[in-house]
Amino acid sequence: MKIVLYGAAGGEVTGSAYHIQTDRASVLLDFGMFQGHRKVEDRNCVLPKCNLTKLDAVLVTHGHLDHTGRLPLLVKAGYSGPILCTPATIEMAGLILRDSAKIQAGDNERINRKRMRAGEDPIEPLYTPAHVETLLGQFIAVPYNDSVAVAPGITARFVEAGHMLGSTSIQLTVEEKGRPKTVVFSGDLGPLGAPILKDFEPFHKADVVFLESTYGDRDHKPFNDTVKEFIEIVKEVVARKGKILVPTFAVGRAQLLLTLLAGAFRNKKLPPFPVYLDSPMAVAATEIYRHHPELFDAEMTAFIKQRGVAADLEMAKSKISVTAQDSMALNDAPGPCMILAGAGMCNAGRIVHHLRNNLFKPETAVLIVGFQAEGSLGRQLVDGSKLVSIFGEKVAVKASIHTLGGFSAHAGQTDLLKWLGAMTNSRPRVVLVHGEDRAREPFAEKIQERFRIQAELPSLEASVQV
Repeated sequence: MKIVLYGAAGGEVTGSAYHIQTDRASVLLDFGMFQGHRKVEDRNCVLPKCNLTKLDAVLVTHGHLDHTGRLPLLVKAGYSGPILCTPATIEMAGLILRDSAKIQAGDNERINRKRMRAGEDPIEPLYTPAHVETLLGQFIAVPYNDSVAVAPGITARFVEAGHMLGSTSIQLTVEEKGRPKTVVFSGDLGPLGAPILKDFEPFHKADVVFLESTYGDRDHKPFNDTVKEFIEIVKEVVARKGKILVPTFAVGRAQLLLTLLAGAFRNKKLPPFPVYLDSPMAVAATEIYRHHPELFDAEMTAFIKQRGVAADLEMAKSKISVTAQDSMALNDAPGPCMILAGAGMCNAGRIVHHLRNNLFKPETAVLIVGFQAEGSLGRQLVDGSKLVSIFGEKVAVKASIHTLGGFSAHAGQTDLLKWLGAMTNSRPRVVLVHGEDRAREPFAEKIQERFRIQAELPSLEASVQV
């Protein structure tokens, strides 16, 4: 068996893609988009060096763009086979990919207007909404925990990863030349004890483990401490009548923050003030969450049984802002208020406009609540840049910038080791993926120290022989 890494390797966090090849089968696991600076994103335009039309099946760990964003390229290449994932992932992937195609269409139109004025030929987007709709017709829902035949000699088992609604880790059992081998892909793992979703479920046996290492070098601040910090920052900014800007991943982070705010209003830990969810995508994702209460943990189930999140937010005069006109009107909205808007890395979407209009104001606060890829505007703010460029315009950063890593949807080092530790009695090979070198290198040292296993750090397009 050979597994080729066509993304999320060589120090890259994004672009998840594994091509599993045996003497009888060809399977792709994830096909995500590279995200970050232009040089990284240019890789999305280059197809892997494999025959995508000859795949037996495609498996998807979860719906985030860095795990699904290149899937429509399969349709363009001629793939018409099954794409297997959980029911919630089908809904989330549909939402995320439709949004991706819409953004690309808009960007492409603007680029081609410039090219036309320069006398240059037009270019095509990476894919179109039509490609996405064709792709979504190929999705097949699989249940959690059952073994499912996916290709000749290969069965798969999907278990809870605790990262986002519908997210999974996948265990492949591969029969090759009369000998079974077990290969585990962590996908993205969520932190233990985070609200809303159930905790991840580890496997207990593997020959090879492909393990994410996004935060392999450190632990996040404890979640409850982060909530307290969040409440104190919000209180302070509300008291000075400032605006609180939160670059928000529409899926996962938006729902977490709305739930925390609802609880703070309900328990009178925060005074009522307007909260604007300025993201049509986050609104749609929240509806998908409501479709799947079976994936909630016991705490969330009890919380919504008492009263819905929406009721607490409405009492605080919060508002869902959907139209472009609504979003623009927020420029004139007085403080105090909080604006939750995408994109989460500040590389696109409505949050960029809000940052341009408010970063230079000292009374503004920006709360960074998720991972910021190298080269993104969000990363520049986290790294302390005092001057940034937005839409070609220089903007001074006088707002206070707060990084709340404890809200991350990714497991920190301790939880990653706990997940891996459940399998180490079988002495698996460990391959670290989805991590910058500054995270995966110290994580490899920790794995060696803890389990006496020498983790591998593959390069992009590396081939792992199993």
